[in-house]
Amino acid sequence: MEQDTFIHMNVVELEQQMGNKEIVVVDIRDANSFALNHIPGSIHLTNDNLGDFLRDADFDVPTVVCCYHGISSQQAAQFLISQDFTEVYSLDGGFEGWQQAFPTLMER
Repeated sequence: MEQDTFIHMNVVELEQQMGNKEIVVVDIRDANSFALNHIPGSIHLTNDNLGDFLRDADFDVPTVVCCYHGISSQQAAQFLISQDFTEVYSLDGGFEGWQQAFPTLMER
């Protein structure tokens, strides 16, 4: 499913997708916030490791970008589309939305 732009995904949809199929969640928040709590299995994506991520990524696996509130993730998601990822989502509500909906589904 080739896209020209990212798709919005809410936290409930993400939680359902995580159990049903292979999906990559990338978290673009700062290192301290990620270390305190993050969505299970998510990858901390920074400017420092972006090159490695792009080199090693499977561009055909659905990829969800998570930030604090779902704003910054939109630009990052569009960037991944421009790098030829085929299915990219921005997590509406970001990590704050996830934390409110699923307070027990987090990793430290």
